[in-house]
Amino acid sequence: MEIKIRNATTADAPAISGTIIKTLRESNARDYPTEVIDQVVENFSPSAVLPLLTVRLVLVATIDSQVVATASLDKDVVRSVFVEPDYQGKGVGRQLMESIQSIAVDAGFNLLRVPSSITAEGFYASLGFSKVRDEYLQSERTVIMVKAVKT
Repeated sequence: MEIKIRNATTADAPAISGTIIKTLRESNARDYPTEVIDQVVENFSPSAVLPLLTVRLVLVATIDSQVVATASLDKDVVRSVFVEPDYQGKGVGRQLMESIQSIAVDAGFNLLRVPSSITAEGFYASLGFSKVRDEYLQSERTVIMVKAVKT
């Protein structure tokens, strides 16, 4: 299984949206109420993903030219890291995060921040991120995590 990491293009917006929505409904749904998942899904429709491609660096991971994961970097904040359920635990997310970290270091950042879902907290901890605090938006809990990176 060869994983390729590349910058996302506007043509990737539907695939990115599909990956995010599938992951939310299958993986994150174990940790959040249905109404929270439904609200987050609305934020990641193809038409909502498209403008994000112009305001942050968005990467995709592909296998056999199919988008199976995505992650983005907004200055020093890692956002929207989603790996399709069938590819979780197979190194795809780790490779994406290595690329994100390398880009952040090259841009001169020495600290990465991530607003993590409850679902992904263990994943980020395995990459060296530490929990700073919990934040709540109504019933949605987000775990704020940080990691020092070399410059």
